[in-house]
Amino acid sequence: MAFHIDPVAGRLAFTGARLLDPATGLDTIGDLLTDGEVIAGFGPGLFAEGVPEGAAVVDCAGLCLAPGLVDIRTQVREPGEEHKGTLASTGQAATAGGVTTMVCLPNTLPVIDDMSVVEFVARRARRVGLTKVYPYGAITQGLAGSKLAELGMLAEAGAVAFTDGVRAVADAQVMRQALNYARTFGLLLVEHPEEPSLAADGDMNAGEMATRLGLTGIPREAEVIMVERDLRLVELTGSRLHFGHISTGQSVDAIRRAKARGLPVTCDTAPPYFALNENAIGEYRTFAKLSPPLRSEADRLAIVEGLADGTIDAIASDHAPQDEDAKRLPFGQAAFGGVGLETLLPVSLELYHNGHLTLLEVLALLTHRPAHVFGLPAGRLAVGAAADLTLFDPDRAWQVREYELHSKSKNTPFDYRPVQGRVVLTVVDGRRVFALDP
Repeated sequence: MAFHIDPVAGRLAFTGARLLDPATGLDTIGDLLTDGEVIAGFGPGLFAEGVPEGAAVVDCAGLCLAPGLVDIRTQVREPGEEHKGTLASTGQAATAGGVTTMVCLPNTLPVIDDMSVVEFVARRARRVGLTKVYPYGAITQGLAGSKLAELGMLAEAGAVAFTDGVRAVADAQVMRQALNYARTFGLLLVEHPEEPSLAADGDMNAGEMATRLGLTGIPREAEVIMVERDLRLVELTGSRLHFGHISTGQSVDAIRRAKARGLPVTCDTAPPYFALNENAIGEYRTFAKLSPPLRSEADRLAIVEGLADGTIDAIASDHAPQDEDAKRLPFGQAAFGGVGLETLLPVSLELYHNGHLTLLEVLALLTHRPAHVFGLPAGRLAVGAAADLTLFDPDRAWQVREYELHSKSKNTPFDYRPVQGRVVLTVVDGRRVFALDP
């Protein structure tokens, strides 16, 4: 795999591609031209009279050319925990996975609850020159859950949404205040739905397997109680709210009913929750220790159903790098989290290969639907839009191996899983930033 980055954006002529744009339903064989940082044109027969002079030709040979993926839940670990990941290493992992836009959580050191940290992240991401990075701002100061951060000032500095990251806003009155403020100023809040007192000291999903392994369980009620509480607060305040990484069937049901009542709520999930279940823990496999925890097979199937019927609005990587010292421990002491940028597309494509969704429906969950929820200028093919593209082979088979990942941390729950679908080329603002070695 290569990370030769085009120094400037020129003209790229993609020929013979399967053009896919889930925002418009486009699925056709054709060509695409970039000019500088934008898409100049696309469609069947675009180069009928020849490729424009001076354009670099990319022969797609029928492979899929789609908008770059939009990942709305990534932990970059910089600043503060660069031994786990940096904006550069995360950018390499993202572009290798076809992700051209990502939104990073605020649980850095220092926390993104101050304008200077928002500006630092944006400045560093521009200098790295890989995936576009938009920061979340913290809902509460220091992610402590007690006093609201300066949401308005953070939004002015560039924060696109607000969350306390891997912590729920446990105090209902604080959450109510945050929702009222967000409604007044048109801001989006994102909740980690887990009632902390029920999840405290838990290691995995509560149930028969946790009992057999002698591990402390986290009941699925910890998630659904927080979802149902926040749905009541949305009803009270009229504010928009997004739930991150939904993992239980009961949560899907609650959100489905809320949407039917017209409440302004959205949600996402992550590949582990529709591709794995608690059995992946096996004999204390710490790479499968995630937050929220892997659930039962019934919950996994309910997540698939929620994706298929549109209840779940997006798929996010939930990229949470942990260093080897934090994972190579007894299960109860190991840190939560798994890397997910490079497996986001191939594992999501299992929904297509297994017949649950069409290819365009899978791509919609990874591109224009998350971009729409977060108001990001990304996720679609359009003349004049940013030339953020991914070229991929949906059928190419390979095996996930931790030591081949570009992420600085290697803690993937999909280690040694056979998958179908491989990114061949990633383009950001008209510059080639990743190419798969032939």
